[in-house]
Amino acid sequence: MTLRIIPATLRDLSYIAANLRAEDRAEIDCQIDQWSPALLALTALQGFAYVAELDGNPEAGFGAAEQRGGLWIAWSWGTRRMKRCVPGITVFFHTVLGPQVAARGAWRVEARALAANGLALRWLGRLGATQRCLLPGYGRNGEDFFLYDWTREGWNHVPVSKTTGTETAAADADGRGQGCAGARGGASG
Repeated sequence: MTLRIIPATLRDLSYIAANLRAEDRAEIDCQIDQWSPALLALTALQGFAYVAELDGNPEAGFGAAEQRGGLWIAWSWGTRRMKRCVPGITVFFHTVLGPQVAARGAWRVEARALAANGLALRWLGRLGATQRCLLPGYGRNGEDFFLYDWTREGWNHVPVSKTTGTETAAADADGRGQGCAGARGGASG
């Protein structure tokens, strides 16, 4: 299985958004009143946006966008095969995306996760984010979220070796497989 992280395109992000895993669909549904895969993909192309491919098929989108000077929002969502991409995304986050955002003058990077999305909560912790608070009733139907952040004082203090536990277990747990029937439709090239 070949994992490759590439700059995001509207096509790849639209495919991923149209094939979201249930946890990500639930998280997006309760934050955005009306959305479509194309609209979600277009919105995600703001700032830094990347796609994780497995064997040439786009499986996860992730990135960070500046909301105002110094404040960035990190995001990620994917297909059911996203779990297999998490270890590679984690390394990329620490070696490429985090330094890119820091170089652009970020003082704070925030991420919100549905309180019921245990994998996302564990992954944010493994990425070195600090859980700041519960956001009761943050979702449009009253769903609770957690707010996480990285601040300039705190980033780059989490060794990459700390990020391999949960993600590796998650990658091994996804035995269903999705094949290569998506936007790219074949082997990686």
